[in-house]
Amino acid sequence: MDPEWTEVACVLLSSSNGGQEEPAATPVSALAFDTSQELMWTGNSEGRVAAFYGAEVQSYVSYVMQPATDGEVRQILLNDTGVISLGPRGLHMALRRGLPLWNCRHEAMADLCCMSFTSSANTEVLVAGRQPAMFVVDLKEGEVVRQLETKENYTLMKRNSRFICAATNHGTVDIIDPSTFAVLKSWTAHSAFIHDMDVQADFLVTCGATLKQQGAVMFDPYVNLFDLKQMTSMAPIPFPPCAAFVRMHPRMVTTAIVASTSGQIHIIDLMSPNTSSVKQANIASYLARIEISPTGEALVLADSDCYMHLWGAPSRIQFTEYPGMIETETVVPPHKETEWEEWSDDENEDTLPLNIVGVPYYRDVLLSAFPSLVSDVGAPPPRYDPSTLEAMTSFEHGWYAPNTTGLLPNQVEDTRRDENKNTQTIQAPKFLSERSRDGGSSSMPGHHQPVNGDDMSAALASSELASLGPDAPGMYRTVEIKFSKFGVDDFDFGYYNRSRYAGLENHFANSYANALLQLLRFTPTIRNLALQHAAGACLDDQCLLCELGYLCDMLQKAEGATCQATNMLKTLSSLPQAHQLRLIEEENPNTPITEMLQNLTRFLLTQIAGDFSRMQPQSKAMEDALATSGVTYMRCMACRSETSRAVSTYVNNLKYPAPQRNTSRGPKYPKITFSQVLKSSVEQDSSTKGWCEMCQRYQTLLNRKTITSIPSVLTLNASGPQNLNYPELRRLWGTPGWLPDEIGIIVDTVGQFFCYEGEDLKLHLQRGIHDIKVYSLVGMAVSVDNGGQPAKSHLVAMVNVGYSEPTPPEQPRWHLFNDFLVRQTSPGEALSFNTNWKTPSVVVFQLKSNNNKIDMEWKSRIDTSVLYLDDGNKTGPSTYRPLSPTTEQPGPDTIVAIDTEFVALKQPEIEMNSEGEMETIRPMTHALARVSVVRSQGLDEGLPFIDDYIIIKEPVVDYLTLYSGITRGDLDPRTSVHTLVPLKQAFKKLWVLLNLGCKFLGHGLKQDFRVINIQVPKAQIIDTIDLFFLKTRLRKLSLAFLAWCVLKENIQLETHDSIEDARTALKLYRKFLEYDDAGILETQLQEIYREGRDTNFKPPKRDDSELRRGTDTPPVGAPAPGSAISPLLARSQPAPPSIKAAASAVAAGEGDTKSVPASVAKPAIATAAAASVPAPSPAMAPTAAPLATTASTLPATSPANTTLTSQAPSNITPHNNHNNINSYNSGMGNRHVNNRTIPHGPLGSGRGHPSNSGSGRYHPPSSGYRNHQSGQHHPNSGHDSSHSSHSSHSGHSGHGGHGGHNLPYRQYRRG
Repeated sequence: MDPEWTEVACVLLSSSNGGQEEPAATPVSALAFDTSQELMWTGNSEGRVAAFYGAEVQSYVSYVMQPATDGEVRQILLNDTGVISLGPRGLHMALRRGLPLWNCRHEAMADLCCMSFTSSANTEVLVAGRQPAMFVVDLKEGEVVRQLETKENYTLMKRNSRFICAATNHGTVDIIDPSTFAVLKSWTAHSAFIHDMDVQADFLVTCGATLKQQGAVMFDPYVNLFDLKQMTSMAPIPFPPCAAFVRMHPRMVTTAIVASTSGQIHIIDLMSPNTSSVKQANIASYLARIEISPTGEALVLADSDCYMHLWGAPSRIQFTEYPGMIETETVVPPHKETEWEEWSDDENEDTLPLNIVGVPYYRDVLLSAFPSLVSDVGAPPPRYDPSTLEAMTSFEHGWYAPNTTGLLPNQVEDTRRDENKNTQTIQAPKFLSERSRDGGSSSMPGHHQPVNGDDMSAALASSELASLGPDAPGMYRTVEIKFSKFGVDDFDFGYYNRSRYAGLENHFANSYANALLQLLRFTPTIRNLALQHAAGACLDDQCLLCELGYLCDMLQKAEGATCQATNMLKTLSSLPQAHQLRLIEEENPNTPITEMLQNLTRFLLTQIAGDFSRMQPQSKAMEDALATSGVTYMRCMACRSETSRAVSTYVNNLKYPAPQRNTSRGPKYPKITFSQVLKSSVEQDSSTKGWCEMCQRYQTLLNRKTITSIPSVLTLNASGPQNLNYPELRRLWGTPGWLPDEIGIIVDTVGQFFCYEGEDLKLHLQRGIHDIKVYSLVGMAVSVDNGGQPAKSHLVAMVNVGYSEPTPPEQPRWHLFNDFLVRQTSPGEALSFNTNWKTPSVVVFQLKSNNNKIDMEWKSRIDTSVLYLDDGNKTGPSTYRPLSPTTEQPGPDTIVAIDTEFVALKQPEIEMNSEGEMETIRPMTHALARVSVVRSQGLDEGLPFIDDYIIIKEPVVDYLTLYSGITRGDLDPRTSVHTLVPLKQAFKKLWVLLNLGCKFLGHGLKQDFRVINIQVPKAQIIDTIDLFFLKTRLRKLSLAFLAWCVLKENIQLETHDSIEDARTALKLYRKFLEYDDAGILETQLQEIYREGRDTNFKPPKRDDSELRRGTDTPPVGAPAPGSAISPLLARSQPAPPSIKAAASAVAAGEGDTKSVPASVAKPAIATAAAASVPAPSPAMAPTAAPLATTASTLPATSPANTTLTSQAPSNITPHNNHNNINSYNSGMGNRHVNNRTIPHGPLGSGRGHPSNSGSGRYHPPSSGYRNHQSGQHHPNSGHDSSHSSHSSHSGHSGHGGHGGHNLPYRQYRRG
């Protein structure tokens, strides 16, 4: 009761309700509020029922239900059909307008006192009184369908969702089963009698009297309280004025309104009875009746002087939540004489115009109604894309172009339908290669602008609440990745996402989990625990919690770039339990996607809780975050024995009430809130068949659950396949605003669960009496129906990303995550559902106090021991040496060189379209087979500290030996002589280096990181494929070509080796710094491209004497002849002719660029700088050096420096490139180049490009066949369309053309 409550109306109840001139006042004998209309019903002592409308208490209807001689009206009930009134000798039902429906009498009905509905359908009532019989009356027919013998005389009846509570005439209350009408328990409430009682949720409250001395009866100064869930008495609530009447608040289940006969009213919280609000009714006599409206906003008091006092807040008093229209008297307008009647007399009969004679109205179409002649003739011409018109090819009869309309040849386009076509469909963007070929402009004709970001385009949604439409708009529909000849990297993901939040690709197996993974990622509690666990020492290759932490970190680092959850989904597929629970999408194509996601939610949360406890068995942090704990009691209804067991669940399934039975006048459902559904779902009270140990047989068991703790993250399964067509589910979720964005939960000391929302939650927070936990809605996974069939549905996530920000935003930030499509939506759109195509699947709430608590301390607690593990295989020579934990500790200043090799798990799916062109449906699936990481400085410069071969559990369809150097025996644990480790261990080494701040250097690292499934920020990438690239040439150069042209080396001649490629990338980076310091970088790039054009961008075949060649990786400490030389020895070799020419030209004529060729016009390194560099001596060589070195202090070799190596001591041989030469190199001191101090020390190395481009990276043979004919250029490709021969492995060889292959397609598949 709000503080502003006061008396708003007062009316006198008369015998005829105003029908007589001087009506006699009659006392009120019954009160009731209507459940569907703004009506208040009363009964008096003369058998008359009257209704009053609204807060003004206007008289609405009055009728007599029985003769005055039969007594008073004792109780009134209402359902959808009408009004049921009870008298001492019968039952009467009438419409709300007063028209009688039936009158039920029985010879055994002698002194009826009370009645109650038997079920939630309100189609039957149980009638009892001061007599030995009870009756069950069918309300549709008005007949007694069952007569029950009883030993008790009942005076009051109240019902909750499970029981009927009946008060006897001697002070006890019987708890009756509404289906069997058996007495489950009797409770003595008062010693004399019970004057009033009420039931709400699991609370039963009574007011009564006690028998005093000498037979006197006196009202008790307290209210008795009974727990219907525990079936036990609770402490009485004191009420000094002596309680005579009590009503439970219909919304706040723990609030009771208690009144005395003198009119003093107390509003009491049952959980905290010491605090109450007091009101005093303005009555002159004593109080006779009270009743509260279904909304809790109105209270009516009836006194002994026949007055009714209506109390409430004047500004917002309302009886029902959704009141229906009441039927009023139909006003018949007076008859108006027509013009025809005015003419119809004897004088004007002959001159009467027939056109004024009225024609009767016909409901059916007459045969004389001629159809309309308006019809569509012709159609607008078809519209063609301007880019298609520009690309047409002329021939003798006209022009032709590829058919991009999707129509069959000679098929006519329906342009009328196109005009009415839904404009919300998202058009597929151009490939990046096409945009690059067209000049990089995104505003060219036919190109659609991106449709994401804060300022959204109308192409996705034409209205604010797109969910209210009959069909799913474009932003909800399934999005597909199109593959060009360059693979997935050519797809424009940025077209679908302009936000700061990363999407997930969906062309992998089990990608239906993307919506759930996004939901968990934006839940700070789960995210923090996952990252803390991932930063620990866990190396279990089946740990889903680690994979979730890696995924959260990757999505955070992506900053809007599209990612993939391949490692997470691979780990899920490797678990036998996932197959048993039917969570693998390929194995269960007919399982509804909603059912799979809900089963995955339960399995995933259970699994990550187990992973957490395995590493930290003493910690309960994960249980506190996810588990709803309680105790389940099972009572046998036959022998009354009870057993209990502790239960814990990570996901609560929402249970919806039974559907209401429709009446002939249409359904009028009572309001069911989300909080009520959640309460019944968490408590899980039910009646089931089960085995009773006492009875030794199957019996009916009554199950009830008490809650001991609630989690920080409340996860709910909103719907399942068993209730997708459940009418109550669709009705509730289809109600606007039914899902609240905040809920409050109270768990009391006896385990009772209470849930509040909206105004009730605000009121409890204002009062501050209970320990109420407030939860915020983080988001939900939503099932979107694409065509009316569950198999065609897909899942999207609606997430409030504002809770995962370090600082809370001013407004909610709801975003839609439809795989890789991400866009911002309004809160109204996010919380609106459409039962035709948009239904919730999983809902996640988080404790409000945990919002915006983002833990970043995990980075400082990363366990780095995995970097120092030596997993070398003793059966073969070791090709690497792990880092030393004392002298080699990686950090933000460390640069490491990386290179990887892949194998193929699935061949590409390719089909030929109607134009005769090969199209890639699904590209080749790669798996990481080898990863090598090389030191960048110190005594062991160029020596690998990681060279892991990966244990691959999936079947390998192609080892790609020609491009990867990997053979079957390399990955077979029985025959391999290499270091074989699980993917998790190899990944964690790289992940630790990444989060320690190390920079990764390589050649074409994009594809490496993609297959590794790791996201590296741009600031931590040094990619030589981008360093030696001219944007104007639209070609990127392969590692093998750059090694020949710049370093004068031939690599990858016999096989591919990741260590060799990493070292080569390291040398290229040194050359880049050398060119940059000399100021001739642009000139040298032009020269390199000119040489490449002459050699078709591949190393020419020459004699072995002219070029140094690499071989397989030599073992540590045993360099083989012809092995890759150290960076120091590389600097001692003569510089390429182009560099010598540039340096000589600048030295000969400073500033005179006319005599210098255009290729070397920029100034070279100054001779003064070269002269200032002192010659090194053997005494300067240090004994040890740390691993770390900054990017700015990495060595930059120059032509002037190369002459210094000739002064090296003679005892340093060029073969010992890991020790002596590097020791000598590190002892040379700082070199001065262009007045800039650059200390010596090597850098990290790199990798090839993702496509079969000039980077040399092997690309799936999806489109090399087709696209060599198209001649398109990819911006990330290092090939010309003129070149099409194999030369090297990805990123390591000198491929020239797009795809790098010109073999027949059949041979491609074999290669």
